Amino acid sequence: MSMQGQIEAKLRQAFSPEILEVINESHLHNVPPGSESHFKAVIVSDQFTDKRLVARHRLVNQALVAELATIHALALHTLTPDEYFKRAGAVADSPLCMGGSKAS
Repeated sequence: MSMQGQIEAKLRQAFSPEILEVINESHLHNVPPGSESHFKAVIVSDQFTDKRLVARHRLVNQALVAELATIHALALHTLTPDEYFKRAGAVADSPLCMGGSKAS
């Protein structure tokens, strides 16, 4: 199973999200073609209700211990259903890569 698939499966199991998007953003970075090193996850779950952002991210990090040991970056957007729909599903774009040869 791909790293993206592993992340999706674990997040589905841990959070039973209403909405889950795991996006491989590796192609935006200075990595070989086909890499799975940089991801963005949008997780919309009732389990985030009444939790601060840091607590939400800790929960995700606990669910993905093995995956975080092998990937370089994971941008998290952890929202309750109400937060997601108030934003009309909009989340911030990931920052442009400034590493490696792309920094020049």
